Amino acid sequence: MKTTLATLTLCLVVLMAIAFPLEKKGGSSSSSGAKEKRVPYAAWDDVNVIAHGLLQLGQGLKEHVDKTKVQMRDIATKLKARAHGLEDREGHLLNVTAELREKAEEMQHERRTMSERMSRLEERVDIMLQGDSAVPDTNPGAKNNSDAHNIQPMLEAQNKRIDDLMERIRLQQEKLDKQNVRIRTLHSQVQQSRQRASSRSSNSDAQSGVAEQRDSPAEMASDCHELFLRGESTSGVYTIQPINAEAFKVFCEMTADGGWTVIQNRQDGSVDFDQLWTAYKTGFGSLNGEFWLGLEKIHSIAKDGGHILDIVLADWSGDMASVRLPFHLGGEETKYSLKIQKADAFSPLESSLASDATAGLTFSTRDQDNDQKNDTNCAKHLSGGWWFSNCGRSNLNGRYFQSPPPKQRDQRKQSIFWKTWRGRYYPLKSSRMMIAPAVVENKS
Repeated sequence: MKTTLATLTLCLVVLMAIAFPLEKKGGSSSSSGAKEKRVPYAAWDDVNVIAHGLLQLGQGLKEHVDKTKVQMRDIATKLKARAHGLEDREGHLLNVTAELREKAEEMQHERRTMSERMSRLEERVDIMLQGDSAVPDTNPGAKNNSDAHNIQPMLEAQNKRIDDLMERIRLQQEKLDKQNVRIRTLHSQVQQSRQRASSRSSNSDAQSGVAEQRDSPAEMASDCHELFLRGESTSGVYTIQPINAEAFKVFCEMTADGGWTVIQNRQDGSVDFDQLWTAYKTGFGSLNGEFWLGLEKIHSIAKDGGHILDIVLADWSGDMASVRLPFHLGGEETKYSLKIQKADAFSPLESSLASDATAGLTFSTRDQDNDQKNDTNCAKHLSGGWWFSNCGRSNLNGRYFQSPPPKQRDQRKQSIFWKTWRGRYYPLKSSRMMIAPAVVENKS
């Protein structure tokens, strides 16, 4: 708008200069005296053409302003309608959640009632048995058989009802968890819509044109387990966005108990894991094959703690082993220090990584030596980046050797190994590392 007004003003100045030029000073003198000076004027047709052009320009400018105002009003109306619609949906979901909670409470109350009835029934059975033992009976065997025959179906029916109620409560709880995730998502969409509407309204006077509003995308999940709670049940590649981080793609392993974010996968040696610090920080490989997700991405998912690390190992005989450890991963300022947080003692299988990580193990690569062995660069000596202590307990990012392994120990020590499972010089066939919130471990 300001550019258009400036252009119009400049045109007016130029036209006035052409139509009404200034009187030229300093005329020449002659012997007969000064001649009378003449001031040239623009022809009437020229002035008429210029005036007509200015009128058309002004009319076009007015139409443009009117059109812009109409567009702004339409967009403001759409924003308000969408905000109201999201608020209505949020209210509906809150009502549904309240109803589900009431049903769950009713089921729990019914379960308690059933338990009390069972207790009373057991007391009656005890009283009957005590009465039978105190009073002689001419045919005790027949009476006991009759009582047992009558009580057994009642107990089985009660147990079946209790099992059905427990299953219904479990299903309702899963629905409540999914509803809570959807409510948080809708609430975030409403807040974003309001902020976007406020921003557009405050900047509308300074804009010369307005684009059509686009529907705001749904808030992305922060990890694979949140995708599981939203209803995803198929393992594969998804896009997530942890809190205060950029969105990125991950491979999600969906199980019956929750969603796991895969951070490392070794299976065929198709990717070289002898990489430098920058590569281990950002990640490398293919999410559908061998890969390392990236230390910064792992930190963005698990930086708040409350996560578990699941390590799955396989040898060349088809045997497998699994280790699950609660952990915390620091940021780059700590050299991505890995701290294992477990109250009780470590098992022999867990000790290959956990024993040295109670106080924190920094990550090392061959161009950043952060291990605990002063006279050796473990990453350069063994190959690959890892949370090394003294070079000898574990390294799942070492060189991949096909079976049979090399005979020389100097080569085998650079392989993928887990000392307390198959030994220091046994090259493993595969390894997979996954992380998930601790709630998944509690459900297992």
